[in-house]
Amino acid sequence: MLIKLFITGFLQVFFVTVNTYFISKSNLLGVAICGFTISFLWTANVKRAAFGTMTDRITYSFGAMTGGLLGLLLAKIII
Repeated sequence: MLIKLFITGFLQVFFVTVNTYFISKSNLLGVAICGFTISFLWTANVKRAAFGTMTDRITYSFGAMTGGLLGLLLAKIII
């Protein structure tokens, strides 16, 4: 269960980071895809992260941190 929480936190912030980079480069297709994906992932994440245990919240946050870092590195490689 914790790995799922880590992955969803990772993916959501990964796409937020990539989306921010796409916005800065005026990449409309990238912004559209990331914007949809962020919102879709958020619908699954909000309940688990908000009402979870402290371990759940820390796991989610660690995934989000890792997703942000990898998202920036990958976006820089893509563009």
